Amino acid sequence: MDYNKPRYTPMSRRRRIYEGKAKVLYEGPEPGTLIQHFKDDATAAGTKKHEVIEGKGVLNNRISEYLFQRLNDIGVPTHFIRRLNMREQLIREVEIIPLEVCVRNVAAGSLATRLGIEEGTQLPRSIIEFYYKNDQLNDPMVSEEHITAFGWATPQEIDDIMALAIRVNDFMCGLFLGVGIRLVDFKMECGRLWENDLMRIVVADEISPDSCRLWDIKSSEKLDKDRFRRDMGGLLEAYTDVAKRLGIMSENERPQGAGPVLVKG
Repeated sequence: MDYNKPRYTPMSRRRRIYEGKAKVLYEGPEPGTLIQHFKDDATAAGTKKHEVIEGKGVLNNRISEYLFQRLNDIGVPTHFIRRLNMREQLIREVEIIPLEVCVRNVAAGSLATRLGIEEGTQLPRSIIEFYYKNDQLNDPMVSEEHITAFGWATPQEIDDIMALAIRVNDFMCGLFLGVGIRLVDFKMECGRLWENDLMRIVVADEISPDSCRLWDIKSSEKLDKDRFRRDMGGLLEAYTDVAKRLGIMSENERPQGAGPVLVKG
């Protein structure tokens, strides 16, 4: 199947498959593909706090593309095929496992609050936590016992997910360290990719400053969504800084929220 054909259907004519807080999924141009559209919406505390920050979706699309492409390059299986334009990616259709997989390297956020550990404390080792993906319940933390009892994933799938999470964490820690950023923690999602009768677990959704905690190594300045959660301001500037450090954007480029421009693969 040729995923590189420059076919583009205007958004208004596409069938919407799913809409989440920060993204919309549309039917893709080929069977087994979807188009993932990044919105400018920022939400926190479930959806109690909500703002539209123009240009955020453009930055997350570019950063997530870069990280997924690099993961593909080192053999980590993902749903990502290629970026289509400023706000959209072509992805493989997967069956999303209803878990948020959180990998923590440094105490921050709910872990610091829950266990009374000072934010910024280096953890003895990376910790993997699971949260049940359910906005109405505010994504409660669950154990492997819950996951297998309720059939969200099998023990073998949990092993596969944890192995993927460790690989992604090792790779991203080194990548961000190289540009002066500390990967404090991140959330990822996984899905089942069916190829004929074979199924494998792949990394899905997005990896961006919306789903990572990224601190400047020297100043500990926050370069992630905590700027929105904690009313610090400067979210777009922080995301732009991350994109520039990764070499995705040139110094004078601005993430304008312009309409779709087809990028031929």
